[in-house]
Amino acid sequence: MVKPPPVYRGRLAPSPTGYLHLGHARTFWTAQERARAAGGELILRNDDLDHARCKLEYALAMVEDLRWFGCVWSEGPDAGGPHAPYEQSRRTARYSAAFERLRAAGVIYPCTCSRKDVQAAAAAPHETADEPHYPGTCRPENLTTHARAQRAEWPREGVNWRFHVPDGAPVEFTDGGLGSQRAVAGREFGDFLVWRKDDVPSYQLACVVDDAEMRITEIVRGADLLMSTFRQLLLYHALGLTPPAFYHCPLVTDEHGVRLAKRHDALALRTLRAQGRTPEEIRAEWK
Repeated sequence: MVKPPPVYRGRLAPSPTGYLHLGHARTFWTAQERARAAGGELILRNDDLDHARCKLEYALAMVEDLRWFGCVWSEGPDAGGPHAPYEQSRRTARYSAAFERLRAAGVIYPCTCSRKDVQAAAAAPHETADEPHYPGTCRPENLTTHARAQRAEWPREGVNWRFHVPDGAPVEFTDGGLGSQRAVAGREFGDFLVWRKDDVPSYQLACVVDDAEMRITEIVRGADLLMSTFRQLLLYHALGLTPPAFYHCPLVTDEHGVRLAKRHDALALRTLRAQGRTPEEIRAEWK
């Protein structure tokens, strides 16, 4: 008997560090349209791990703005669901368990280098993405036997922990929007953070854990997160999890060709709403 394909489950996963803008709206609307076309479900998750920048006012505005724009979800912080809680700040125990699995597998290691140290390393080419290429200073093979043994016993908190990428190994996937994608570990991206010294999981680890537990079948997000996908695929493999499909959307830019950010207040959804714009008018301009 042929097993039926899984029910499509997409997700919206904004971070409440500012007000949502047109770029968010276009990506989230694409996610909703793909879920609708597949006859599937859409989940809202509040990715609020950045304690310094995430604010309650932005989280409340996020839900209000998404609903105004026409987004509908069946599970989320305001709707509940079988995979609650839907706020990452309340899911730390799950990330801790995944961290211990990675440590037991020997694929992560403690790192004392600061971001400034990494950027200052002469042999470290800088990525254009969110994380500079790590030169391998604290890799176990670059330490003395004594230092390596000491670090193996270090606690999780108080130090950064990095994933040891398999140098030279190609990481490949077919993107629903961009087609075939390929990056070589150790060349296009280096050892990346999985746990920060302030005892908070990285974006990469938290997303993998949550998307797997919430049974997300396709992740729709901006093309600026393409490099994160390669990193996350390595985490899926290391944790023995089946990765979802991916669909990366083109970025929305301003009149100068600069990618929109939350500092673009003039293009925030609530600013456009206050000006009397309607979601239908905004979406019509995309066509």
